[in-house]
Amino acid sequence: MTVTVRTVHDVAGIAAVADFFCEVWQTPRSAPPYPAEVLHSLRHAGGAVHAAYGTDGALAGAAVAVFGEPADRDCYSFVAAARTSDRGVGLLVKRAQREWAVQRGARTMRWTFDPLVGRNARFNLVKLGGTGTEYLVDFYGPMADGLNDGDESDRLTVTWDLTAPDATPRAEPPAPTGDVIATAPDGAALAYREGDTVRCRVPEDIVRLRAADPDEGLRWRHAVREVFTQAFAEGYVATSMSRDGWYTLERTPERTSA
Repeated sequence: MTVTVRTVHDVAGIAAVADFFCEVWQTPRSAPPYPAEVLHSLRHAGGAVHAAYGTDGALAGAAVAVFGEPADRDCYSFVAAARTSDRGVGLLVKRAQREWAVQRGARTMRWTFDPLVGRNARFNLVKLGGTGTEYLVDFYGPMADGLNDGDESDRLTVTWDLTAPDATPRAEPPAPTGDVIATAPDGAALAYREGDTVRCRVPEDIVRLRAADPDEGLRWRHAVREVFTQAFAEGYVATSMSRDGWYTLERTPERTSA
């Protein structure tokens, strides 16, 4: 599918993006996760609403970015989403955001995502080459959309170096080894430590698990949270995600000396 990504400025275009986000987050159009008036305000404040259109003119992805602190070099991706059936759209949208931000002097871009969603972790850390730099416990408080309802809203902050060349995907990490330091709710190993590397597993599909068994999903949330908060307190960052759901956390020299 041929995809075109462009910034959206008009009322109808922004309303369509707000409706698209309703579809992704499974909310009624009367209660959008990102109302059109909010998207208008963010654009008016100097941000950008990017939308990806297929050959049929239908929306396939969208993202919103604003400038953060310090405003002269950091950009914050407020939201980004793409239909899971349209492979490659998410990458096109993020590249469009990156080009827009770099043209305005940004050097880094940050955003957050649910650390239990392994496919998003792999996209952010492996495909884009970002780094998970901050673990936020219950960041939004209770959420009532169709994807997050009944869970706690922990998020992992990704920092993307916009000055680096277009990243080649990171190599697949090896199978986890070392000492088991935590056990998952399913009874198998949750986390290993080997030297200055920690490996931590997430469920195969947290969205499906949360819908079928919210209590089990919450047990996974708390288990992964404990591993991440301890590792981040010791100076670790998240650098990769394997195809079978294992994070790689590494202690960086900067954080070790901090």
